[in-house]
Amino acid sequence: MARILLCTSASAALYKACDLASQLAQAGHDVPVLLTPSAAQLVSPQQFEAVTGQPARVHELGEDRLGAMDHIDFARGLAAVVVAPCTAALAGRIAMGLATDLVTTTLMAVPLGVPRLVCPAMNPHMLAQPAVARNLAQMVEDGWERMEPEVGHMACGEDGPGRLADPDLIAQRLLEILGA
Repeated sequence: MARILLCTSASAALYKACDLASQLAQAGHDVPVLLTPSAAQLVSPQQFEAVTGQPARVHELGEDRLGAMDHIDFARGLAAVVVAPCTAALAGRIAMGLATDLVTTTLMAVPLGVPRLVCPAMNPHMLAQPAVARNLAQMVEDGWERMEPEVGHMACGEDGPGRLADPDLIAQRLLEILGA
């Protein structure tokens, strides 16, 4: 089937990304997973490996690297890219073109024309910040499709927009993007 790169960042909604990875893999897709270093502090890469059947990566350098230019290898042959959950910090780095870790370096190496879906997840007050709104708008202007977060009770105890979209809806949108 299709090769769909899943990039994750540190959010209380990170567990939903494991469900998304599992759904995509069960549907027969090749789902490499990249985690920001902060995300790997919340959920072990081994959790993603268990549901996708392949190693999940955090660092380009060091013992877990695959080759000299992992970011280029991960960016090749993709049918789509999804960032879920996308925190305010990661959205800012992507919008500004900052390649500071394996996730952002790989995203900068993805060829233009590959469909990109961003799924923000953060506290409602963070989501409402003008800087965050500008960064997400810049991503859309740069070719990313934005999947709106859900409204509801947040892990932080507050209510409002900011919950990661349901993994079923994200998977459905990815299949629509792929023309399935």
